[in-house]
Amino acid sequence: MRVPLYLTAVLVSGFGTTALWLVSGVWVKSLTGSDGLAALTAFALWAPTLLGPLLGSLADRVRRRPLLITANLAMAALLPLLLMVDGPGRVWLLFAVLLAYGTQGAVHEAAETALAAGALDQDRLGDLNGLRTTVTEAMKLLAPLVAAGLFARYGGGPVALLDAATFALAAGAFALLRVREERPAPHRRPRLLDGARLLWESPVTRRLILAGGFTMLLAGLNGALIYAVVDRVLGRAPAYAGVLYAFQGAGSVLAGLTAGPLLRRLPERAPAALGLALFAVGAAGRALPYATGALAASVLIGVGLPWVLIAATTAVQRQVPAEAVGRAAGTAHTLLFAPNAVALALGAALAAVADVRVMLPLLGAAGLAGAVLVARAGRGVRTGGQSLTGG
Repeated sequence: MRVPLYLTAVLVSGFGTTALWLVSGVWVKSLTGSDGLAALTAFALWAPTLLGPLLGSLADRVRRRPLLITANLAMAALLPLLLMVDGPGRVWLLFAVLLAYGTQGAVHEAAETALAAGALDQDRLGDLNGLRTTVTEAMKLLAPLVAAGLFARYGGGPVALLDAATFALAAGAFALLRVREERPAPHRRPRLLDGARLLWESPVTRRLILAGGFTMLLAGLNGALIYAVVDRVLGRAPAYAGVLYAFQGAGSVLAGLTAGPLLRRLPERAPAALGLALFAVGAAGRALPYATGALAASVLIGVGLPWVLIAATTAVQRQVPAEAVGRAAGTAHTLLFAPNAVALALGAALAAVADVRVMLPLLGAAGLAGAVLVARAGRGVRTGGQSLTGG
């Protein structure tokens, strides 16, 4: 597989996805005046993730590269329908497209993960997953500026067309990839719960998915408290949260660049434990009333969080048989990110009644305890004849 073409597809689709994600809520708010409906746009994009075990199995029923091409072309054809959203009465169309968008994203994530697992040597998977994170996070820094400018001047329609163009470009990049794929055998058609079974049977993937889900639970609580940190701890205007997110994004770019070398030299649990520890220190550090400390804490969060997720994804690709990676990856995606959504809602409620300067150190302590457990778990476990305590 030609990695530059693969990363090009990730880059352009990531740019478009971030742009539409930002604009959709603002678009609904501007048309309806409703904060509740605007918030539901994020839920519409995220909700199909709950169907990850089902949607991910599609990536094991057909060849992955044609599936990726078809999925990207389908969204390129669907997004121009958003040009019809010109008033409150057509907002339902935006929500329908967002649900389709989230569904396509869940299928795309599973197929992309499975395609890489079948096309690359195991020792290169960590590098590819790290570079993928770097590209995705870099787009999160650039795309909001472009999307906000386009929406302010021309409205949501041009942003939808831009996103459609990125899907078409991504489809073209996947079409140019040269990957040998065998057609899945009919007698190996997957069952819905196969992904969960495969993840649970491997001690490595079981522990890392649990660690990732725990980390994302803490991340959801931390994210829900960011405006309380800006207001009550730092005494800044709400817009300062954007500065913290920018520093966190810069940390995530760094995480992607360093994850590959770490995963070549260490078992997956080592960068996962280190990442969880860095995240925990960063989250606790946000309780300090210093802007410089808050920025440094955001960088630590940005570095630590992706390391946990990259380690978990790489473990799935390495430990699960190639013909089953799609459904395992789809299930893993649900198990990793469902706790984040629950914690966002819980954190929003806690932020209204609890002292953030107490909550964040407790969150950090929980993260450090989890990091110790991850670091100590699995010592001496062997997979494929190689000790997981070695590099």
